[in-house]
Amino acid sequence: MTDDENRVVGLLLAAGGGRRLGGHPKALLTHRGRPLVEHAARVLHAGGCAGVHVVLGARADEVRARAALPDCVLVDNPDWEQGMGSSLRAGLDSLAGTGAGAALVLLVDQPGIGPEAVARVRGAYRSPRSLVSAAYDGVRGHPVLFGAAHWAAIAATATGDRGARAYLKEHADRVERVECGDIAQAYDIDTEADLTHLE
Repeated sequence: MTDDENRVVGLLLAAGGGRRLGGHPKALLTHRGRPLVEHAARVLHAGGCAGVHVVLGARADEVRARAALPDCVLVDNPDWEQGMGSSLRAGLDSLAGTGAGAALVLLVDQPGIGPEAVARVRGAYRSPRSLVSAAYDGVRGHPVLFGAAHWAAIAATATGDRGARAYLKEHADRVERVECGDIAQAYDIDTEADLTHLE
């Protein structure tokens, strides 16, 4: 593999409008005194990703103004209201031409996933044909790693809020699961009740 093909770039999906949180974008929720998007981007950097692309949508200008995202490529998704699939497509499009071997995808609303889980999933990367998923007691979860050889097919099937779910299901026999239940918690911040997970 070339040096570029050895590069795993972090891809942070942070465009959602927080419909079930009263329209408050998850990227702007406060965690440890800073916007959640900032925390998640730091997790990807600390987990060993060679660069981080952050997909923004809802109130993107406010996210840019409030969050410190140095060394990140900020990607606008004008179609963010169509769901996570559109953000995944926008993020993968932003990686086209970079020569990177894989994208390691993290969702902004999972603060229980830290650098250790990112590093463990990233460590399972072998080639641009790799498909890797974190697992929690054997159940597939995030983060997930998509080798570049899969990007076009994933983008073609990423619709609505399903993201890459259909593609991963179709290729389940090729997905390497990396157990992360001992080092991370895969809860989502989806509703007002979930806000108790934030610090």
